[in-house]
Amino acid sequence: MKTNLKIYNNDWYQPGGALKRTLWLVANALFFNNGLALFNGFKLFLLRRFGAKIGEGVVIKPSVSIKYPWFLTIGNHVWIGENVWIDNLTDVHIGNHVCLSQGVMLLTGNHDYTKPSFDLIIGKIILEDGVWLGAQSVVCPGITCGSHAVLAVNSTATKNLEAYSIYQGNPAVKVRDRKIKSLN
Repeated sequence: MKTNLKIYNNDWYQPGGALKRTLWLVANALFFNNGLALFNGFKLFLLRRFGAKIGEGVVIKPSVSIKYPWFLTIGNHVWIGENVWIDNLTDVHIGNHVCLSQGVMLLTGNHDYTKPSFDLIIGKIILEDGVWLGAQSVVCPGITCGSHAVLAVNSTATKNLEAYSIYQGNPAVKVRDRKIKSLN
């Protein structure tokens, strides 16, 4: 079967003006998606200037890629590890006390492979308070990770994660409840 490339058209998706996207592309390459341990405060300043809503105590490690900061909300005391990719074609909401371990991917876009036009599909991601995403884990479009849910190393969330639950695998399945010890 021969594919007609002229049918691919996602012109409906307009994530911001061309100048804004270009300026962010440069800022992201220079200050975020590189191995230099630049001043964290400067990164947060830039994100806010580009429209991100950022809380207090946020740490962003080197080699992080953020698609569009104007679709990003980050709560207080959030840790974003090395090589995290926030591919936010639409809203990503990260609650308080969330940890995105090294290599996590938050993917808000996909394509409808059943259509010859390969239409873009987008869905927001919500990480509620206390969520921990293990290294190299993936959260797919339209997913909510409930309060204090854990997605284990190298796992893929294709369905919503229940609060206070631990998920593992590809696709991720609940393996047990998350019990949090008291500070006493």
